[in-house]
Amino acid sequence: MTSRIQGFHMAPDSKNFSDIGYNFLVGADGNAYEGRGWDKQGAHTKGFNKGSICIAFIGTFTDVEAPLTQLSAARQLMALGVELGKLHEHYRLYGHRQLAPFESPGRKLYEVIKTWPHWSSELGPSHWEDAVQVAGNGSANG
Repeated sequence: MTSRIQGFHMAPDSKNFSDIGYNFLVGADGNAYEGRGWDKQGAHTKGFNKGSICIAFIGTFTDVEAPLTQLSAARQLMALGVELGKLHEHYRLYGHRQLAPFESPGRKLYEVIKTWPHWSSELGPSHWEDAVQVAGNGSANG
């Protein structure tokens, strides 16, 4: 699945990125997959790529809840980012829909991430610094 997403992101008739746009993807299998990683700027949300990372959930979560294994993988990935010094210990967590006119992450996933400790509804002048963005529908056509 990740290679399909990468192909979609890199296709000249699609996004024409140099690589997959997300920093990481998490699957229902409980695995985290590296896209651009911690140190390379993502290409996920125009105007919000610098100083943030994007963790894309593979799947569509409008009416279906993300599996606990997938949620756990995302939370473990963010904790690892703090441990490695890649994320500030007081990072802010946003859903893609807060920063761009999309329904990503889907409603069911968005309801869950809003309960996580670092979630923020405040978009101040420096909201893009030390931010983690969660996107859903990390699929080849979304």
